[in-house]
Amino acid sequence: MGKSPIVIIISAVCVVACVAAVTVGVSKFGHHGEASDNNGGGEHKLNSGTKAIQSICRPTRYKEACESTLRNSAGNTSDPKELVKTAFRVAKDEITKALERSRTIKAAKDDPRAAEGLEICKEVVGYAINDLERTVDSVGAFDISHFDDFLEDLRVWIGGAITYQEVCFEAFENSTSDAGTKMRSFFNVSRELSSNALNIITEAKSMLSYLDIPGFDLGSMGGGGGGDTVVHRRLLAAASKGMWVAGEMPAWVSDPKRKMMETPVGQLKADAVVAQDGSGQYKTIGEAIKLVPNGNPTPFIIYVKAGTYKEYITIEKKQINVILVGDGATKTIITGNKNFAAGVNTFRTSTVGVLGDGFMARDIGFENTAGAEGHQAVAIRVVSDLAILYKCAFTGYQDTLYAVRGRQFYRDCTVSGTIDFIFGDAQAVFQNCKLLVRKPGPNQQCMVTAQGRTEEKGPGGFVFQGCTITGEPDYMPVKAQYPAYLGRPWKEYSRTIFMNSNIDDTIMPAGWTEWRGNFALDTLFYAEYQNKGTGSDTSKRVKWAGIKTLTPQQAEEFTPAKLFVTADKWIPPSGVPYASGIFSGTA
Repeated sequence: MGKSPIVIIISAVCVVACVAAVTVGVSKFGHHGEASDNNGGGEHKLNSGTKAIQSICRPTRYKEACESTLRNSAGNTSDPKELVKTAFRVAKDEITKALERSRTIKAAKDDPRAAEGLEICKEVVGYAINDLERTVDSVGAFDISHFDDFLEDLRVWIGGAITYQEVCFEAFENSTSDAGTKMRSFFNVSRELSSNALNIITEAKSMLSYLDIPGFDLGSMGGGGGGDTVVHRRLLAAASKGMWVAGEMPAWVSDPKRKMMETPVGQLKADAVVAQDGSGQYKTIGEAIKLVPNGNPTPFIIYVKAGTYKEYITIEKKQINVILVGDGATKTIITGNKNFAAGVNTFRTSTVGVLGDGFMARDIGFENTAGAEGHQAVAIRVVSDLAILYKCAFTGYQDTLYAVRGRQFYRDCTVSGTIDFIFGDAQAVFQNCKLLVRKPGPNQQCMVTAQGRTEEKGPGGFVFQGCTITGEPDYMPVKAQYPAYLGRPWKEYSRTIFMNSNIDDTIMPAGWTEWRGNFALDTLFYAEYQNKGTGSDTSKRVKWAGIKTLTPQQAEEFTPAKLFVTADKWIPPSGVPYASGIFSGTA
C-alpha cells in the first residue's frame, strides 16, 4: 500500500523544519567550515551531509525516522534549500495520488458519520498543504535577522499540521464502521515525524550551537528588519498567494485600515455593508463574503448592521484579512443550530467558520441555539492565524468556541456555555473577557475549557488574563447540582493558565476535573496565578502532577509578548486595547 497523504505531508514538513534550522549555517558558511578537496570530495560531501542530518535529528524522540526521512529525500543534492524544494514537489505530486487512493477506504453505507469523517480528512489535508507551501517559501526567503520570529512561525504552522491530524481522528467520533480505525493507522509514522519536527524547531538554537559553525553568532539574532532584494521579492510573491514568509509580518498587518478596531462605525470605510432592512448593499453576510478576493492583499471590511442573521458563514482559507464589524454583540447576531445530536460532525456544526488568516471581528454576536440537548454545537470555529476578536459574544452550550489552531487574541469578549465551551489547540490569549457558565442538561457537569495540545513542545495553550469567571443567573441556584470546573484535559498535553482573574464560587474547590480516569493528569500543564474571588482559593485544588505553581518569572512567559513572540507586531496595529505583559483587567 502507498503512503497516506498525511504521512507524505508530515514527512515533507519534517524535512522543511529540519533543514530550515541549519539552512543559514550550511549554505552561508559551507559544511562546518571545511574546505572540500579534489580528491575524495564526494566522500567529504557524504560525510558532512550525514553529520548534518545526525546533528539535526539529535533532539528528536524518533531519531531513526528523522534520519531516514532526510536521507531518502536528499537525492544527489547537498544544497539544503534545493532539498526542501524537491521534498515539497515530490510531496505535492504524491499527495494528489494518495488522495485518490484514500477513496478506496469505504465507509459503511449505513454510517454517514464515517462518510463525513472522510470528507473532513480530505479537507484538513488541504489546509496542511497550504501551510507546507508557505513554509517552503519561508525557507527560500529566510533572513537571519528574524530568526526567533521565523522559528515561531514554523512552530505554529507545523503545530497546525499536527492539529489537523487530530481533527481527522475526531471526525470519526461515534462512527460504526472501521474507516476511522484504518485512517488512524495511517498516522503512525506521521505522528513520529511531526513530533520530531516540533522538537527540532524548539531546539534549533541549541542545535546550531552544537554544529559549531564558524562565524555563526546566535547572540546577534533578533527581530530586526532588513533583508536583500531577493528576500523582498519572495515576500511579495508569497503575499500574492495569500501567504507570508516566516519571520516577516505580512504587509496587511500594518495597513491603516486595520486600525478600525478603534474607529467609530460612522467613520468606517467599509468594502461592503450588510443590512436586513435593505439599507445596505446586501441583505446577507454570505453575499458580502463572496466578494472577498483570494489572497486579499488589503483589509476587507464588512459592516453588518443590527439584526439577527440566520445563516451559516465560512470564510475560506484563501480569504485572508477579513474584518467583520457589527453594531454591538447583542445587536448584530449571527445564529444557527447545527449540532452533533442531529447527525452533524462537531467540526461542521459551527455557525461561523473562519479559515483565512488575519481575521478580525468587532461588536458581533456568534450563536448556536441547539441547546444542551444538541450536545456538541459550535458557535464559531476559528482556524485563522493572527486572529483578533474584540467586544464579541460567543453564545452556546457544549463546545461554543472552537479555537482550532494558530495565534488568536480575544479582548473584552463574552463566552457562555456548559461543557468544554472553549476548546481546541490554538495559542489563544483572552484579556478582560467574561466566561459565563450556563445551566446544562440533566446529569451534566460544566467545564470552561478543554484544551487540546497533543505534543509537549507544541505551541498550543489557553491563557486568561484579567478575566471574570462566573455563572449566568439561571445557573447560580443549581450550581451544586451541576458542578463547574476551570477545565479538563482533552488531549495529553493540555495547557491552560488563569492569571490575575476574578473567579467566583461558580467553580468547585477542586478547580479542575478529569477527562477519563488518569488520562493526562501527569502530562497536562494547568496553572493559576494571582487570581482573586471566592472561587480562587487553591488550597483544595486537585493534586495532580500536571498542576503547576508559577513564579513571577514563569508567569511572564505566558503573557502575549512572550507566548506569541510576535504579539507586539500584529496586535497593536489593530487599535484593539492590549497589554503585552501581566494584566489584571479593567473596571
